[in-house]
Amino acid sequence: MGFFLSRKYDHGSMTIDIMRKIAAGEFKARCLALMDEVKSKGETLVITKRGEPIAKLVPLSGQTDDIFGFFRGKGSIAGDIVSPVLAEDEWGSLR
Repeated sequence: MGFFLSRKYDHGSMTIDIMRKIAAGEFKARCLALMDEVKSKGETLVITKRGEPIAKLVPLSGQTDDIFGFFRGKGSIAGDIVSPVLAEDEWGSLR
């Protein structure tokens, strides 16, 4: 198991994390123990295959991701969204 530096951007400010990396075969053999370790230490684990990073195991925080609900309340419906935009006689060559 090795370590490497990665850059993580958090709302505009950059932080540097030290993440452990582990080969997929070793991860497979120790999966449940490694999951417990990631949860308890709060560290990220990168899983590699032939030395190339392929997956990341991260601790789950209790809060939801920022992306969900991001646009809630920022839009509005203006006008009729069900009726056709053009009347039947306005279709012309568009048919």
